Order: sequence, then C-alpha cells, then structure tokens
Amino acid sequence: MIEAKGIEKSFGALKVLKGIDFQAEKSEVVSIMGASGAGKSTLLQILGTLSTPDSGSLTIDGIDVLHLNRREISQFRNRKIGFVFQFHHLLPEFTSLENVMIPALIAGRSEKDARNESLKLLGTLGLGERTGHKPSELSGGEQQRVAIARALVNSPSVLFADEPSGNLDSVTKSELHNLFFRLRDEFGQTIVIVTHDPELARMCDRSLVMKDGLFVTAQ
Repeated sequence: MIEAKGIEKSFGALKVLKGIDFQAEKSEVVSIMGASGAGKSTLLQILGTLSTPDSGSLTIDGIDVLHLNRREISQFRNRKIGFVFQFHHLLPEFTSLENVMIPALIAGRSEKDARNESLKLLGTLGLGERTGHKPSELSGGEQQRVAIARALVNSPSVLFADEPSGNLDSVTKSELHNLFFRLRDEFGQTIVIVTHDPELARMCDRSLVMKDGLFVTAQ
C-alpha cells in the first residue's frame, strides 16, 4: 500500500531525513517511535503528501504521488488519505455531524450521501447521540472520535495518525488505541501511527524506531 525509498528532507542546513525507506502493507498497522526531533512527524507529513521530500520516491496504492500536480495531489489526498492529529482541529462553529461531512462535500459527494455516511460513522464510533453537539460540548475523547470519523468519511486507503492519544487521559487513551484496531478490522485501512506511547506501539503489527533521521530497527 505504501512504498517510500530514499526519502531525504532538509530545512536549511538541518538534514531531518537521511534516506528513509519505508513500506506498509494493506491493512497493516505500523507505529513509528523516537525522541522529539528524530524526524517522525516530518516523515508522516511526506507520506501523507502534505510535504514534498528533497529526494526519493513515494508510491501509495499504486500511484506515484510525487509526480502528481497540485490539483491531482489534492484530489488524491482527499479520496485516499485520512489524517488524525494530536490536536483534533475540529471547526468550533460546526456540529460533530457537520465537521465529519466536510471532506465528503469537498470530494463532490451529495449532501444526502455525505450526511448518511457521516451519521453511520458517528454511530459506529459511539457518538450517535452527539451528532448535533459542537466541539466545545464534547469531551476530549469524543472530539478525537469525531476527528477519526472525519478522517474515515471518504473511505481512505491509508490513515495517518500523529500522536493521536497524546492529550487524553489513560482510560480514554486505551479506548482510542483499541478503536484503531477495530477500525482496521472493519474497514481494512492501512494505518501508520507516530507515537511516544509504548503501549500503543506494542499493539501494532510492527513498531519502528527513528533516531536522527533514520530507522534504527529492522523493517
């Protein structure tokens, strides 16, 4: 599902990624660990097509994404990739349902289709009674589940998560960790998770460790 080779990225004189090779199979859950500054989030942004490497190649679901133009890459990202971040980035003026619907509407789906799919996902994630609530009326765990529903609404092939449980209490964190694997089993996504949490890393199919812009564990 994902194959990256020789990924390098510098910011000025600082070389953050030094020739990363990375693969993930369909429906595999892979964690990436490492100290702050190791290059984890930079790699995730490149794998998620939010940033462009200085050199290397990247294929996602059979598509050579680095050779797509700006419009094509935006369409590809909207259809094929979902993102979950430590800070959920929900729009405060919209309800849970409206937040989840937005990517579907951007993709050109009808309002009825977007609404039905969003309601289904929110129900699956235990938020069927919270669809009309705005983010300020939800707990941290509920907000993160809304963000996950939003990431899943276009049925992406790949889900990228950057410290998804970093702001949650231990009970909510454990529930969220289990949720990722339930979603993988139900929807079949490939999931790549950047985390500092060893419990979450142990649950994954594979766990890789980055140090100074390179992996220090076997793929």
